[in-house]
Amino acid sequence: MEKNVQVSNAQAYGDETGIGTRDRSMADDSCHGPPLTTRPHVPIWRITVSLILLFLNYFLAQYDKFVLSYFQDDVVSSLHLSSSSYGVLSGYATGIVYALLALPTAYIADYTSARVWVLTVAAIWWSLCAIFQGLSHNFWQILLARIGMGIGQAPVEALSVSLISDLMGKKYVFFGSSVLYVGVYIGEAVSGQIAVAFARTDTPWNHALVAIGIAGIVVGVFVRVFVREPVRQTSLVPIRDNGVDADHRPRSVSKQPSFTIGSASVRDQMKSTLQYVLRMRSFYLLTLSAAFRQLGGNVFGYYMPSYLSNLYPSETSLLSRYGIIVGVVGSVSVLLGGVLTALVWERTKLLPLYLTAIGGMISSVFVLLMLFSLDLSHNNQSRGVATLYGTMSIAYLTAETWLGAVNSLIALLLPPQTKTFGLAIWSLVQVLIYSSGPEIVGLALRNADPESSTYLEKTRTVLAVLIPIGYWMAGVGFLLAIPFVKHDLAGDFVEGKLRWTRRKGGLALGGCILGALVVALFIASIYYRA
Repeated sequence: MEKNVQVSNAQAYGDETGIGTRDRSMADDSCHGPPLTTRPHVPIWRITVSLILLFLNYFLAQYDKFVLSYFQDDVVSSLHLSSSSYGVLSGYATGIVYALLALPTAYIADYTSARVWVLTVAAIWWSLCAIFQGLSHNFWQILLARIGMGIGQAPVEALSVSLISDLMGKKYVFFGSSVLYVGVYIGEAVSGQIAVAFARTDTPWNHALVAIGIAGIVVGVFVRVFVREPVRQTSLVPIRDNGVDADHRPRSVSKQPSFTIGSASVRDQMKSTLQYVLRMRSFYLLTLSAAFRQLGGNVFGYYMPSYLSNLYPSETSLLSRYGIIVGVVGSVSVLLGGVLTALVWERTKLLPLYLTAIGGMISSVFVLLMLFSLDLSHNNQSRGVATLYGTMSIAYLTAETWLGAVNSLIALLLPPQTKTFGLAIWSLVQVLIYSSGPEIVGLALRNADPESSTYLEKTRTVLAVLIPIGYWMAGVGFLLAIPFVKHDLAGDFVEGKLRWTRRKGGLALGGCILGALVVALFIASIYYRA
């Protein structure tokens, strides 16, 4: 049975980055921190309480987005907003700002080794800003409140996954993160029901935001009281020459050097983290694959409910049942992904990639059946709805196993002391890509009358193209990444000095293309809403 042995972070970090002997002194000087553990020993009750609180905080942190979506007409009328003003509040530009804000906050959390404190402050801050949104009387007030809220919400996902990855043994991390991501599906399911209840009782939209803010403050305080900063767990990457074998079994114990703070160590630690990511063989392909998978899912979430409502106008309970399927089947699927990964952990670490790739490809077929369910039923509404619910359930069951499992794999591949910052980088690149999906659909539909049959047909065509393409590109990407992940799991990173090679040239070219896409869509998201 493994013992809870701690090893020096400076030693582990230097070898895990693969930066070589000459540069290792820099890592040793800059990355001193608390010792690492090969296996966390946190009481079950504390793990359970921590997971519940992290889940509630993550759920509430994204719930305001559902409020703006479901109460769009009320928000626009009560604040006298134009369509362009509302677009600024909920569009592509706002999403980019949120993603960028996650980087400095995540880095501070890693550098100070105070993830719980940073998460607590972030939770209370975004909760206060949510309350201020509810008290807003004009565009500028709610815009400033949303920008402030973005500062607090931005790092929640990275901080939560980072903490979970250190609360329990490696094979259980996948299930723990899957519990966190249940909040995505429960949020969408509950939102529809709450929106209906608010409409029936004539409850204003701003009351919902105030209630969310108050609940967020309470949860934030509970996080600080009950969640403890766990000892950082060693990564899946073999640590060499530091008293630990490739399977993380200790040979000896090293004494932890002192931790120093200064501008030089901040710069060097950030440099070492970026070097680690650059030297990973799989990081780029995994990130791009996850981004395309998110793009398909993002387009699905934004446009599928309204498309189905227009396709089946006589089904008054369609959105309610849609939400139930998302909440129940999506939650079961993401938990199943975590459980299956844990069960086969001793045999393979690669199951999350297979589940995501194959599951998404299978799901794309049932997404197409959803879109054409009425045609397949010969325009019979009742049969079409039955076909829709069945195919949608299978589509979600096969597609949604991935969030907790894949994000956990990334967290355990990253350097332990800076994994939160690494997760923020991972999320940022994805957001820059997948947030373009709804904007592309919006641009494709901008000249069509929403009340016309042409609009419905164009929507179906765009969804039938973008969603399967996103799922299949992700699937192919994840399968192609498997050999590179094996190299990373074996500690076989790119070695030597990082020179201008085809690898760096390709990365630079990809960065330029991504930057151009971001700028173009940023301008388009504002211009075409004006």
